[in-house]
Amino acid sequence: MIDFVPFPKIKRLTREMIVTEKLDGTNAQITITEDGGFYIGSRTRWITPEDDNYGFARWATEHKDELLTLGPGSHFGEWWGQGIQRKYTIGEKRWSLFNTTRWNDPDKPPIPACCHVVPILYRGEFDTAVVASCLEKLRVEGSAASPGFMNPEGVVVFHMASGSLFKKTILKDEEPKGFQQ
Repeated sequence: MIDFVPFPKIKRLTREMIVTEKLDGTNAQITITEDGGFYIGSRTRWITPEDDNYGFARWATEHKDELLTLGPGSHFGEWWGQGIQRKYTIGEKRWSLFNTTRWNDPDKPPIPACCHVVPILYRGEFDTAVVASCLEKLRVEGSAASPGFMNPEGVVVFHMASGSLFKKTILKDEEPKGFQQ
């Protein structure tokens, strides 16, 4: 007898989505274990102040006490700003957390003062016309995260029913990232 493999449930497309600004920096994470272990990572590896990623490990080490208030789990965000990718016009580096539903919930503990949250551009029913409208607003008005910065990258769409993330960039969205220059 072989193991039965059920067909997965199909998620409904017309459900809530959250559209946020896609910041162009470097992915960074803080992982806190139940026993208070504190780990700092990039998108692909653990980092330290001696083997860093644009200074994120050094910054996280300096802000460890504040960051421990995030609580147990893996906390993902974008390390962006001065000297990273698009550089923006904020005059500093910032860590903006991705989990907008947690960090914008008044019933949850507040975000540490050293952290930010990616800007929500829209929250409502899934609609590709709304995604296009958010992209156009960024193109015309500039970054929501760094007002006055007129070269934002694009948006991230979180489809809540499927738990999936999608990105759409203002320029060269049709090209795979490896082919962009």
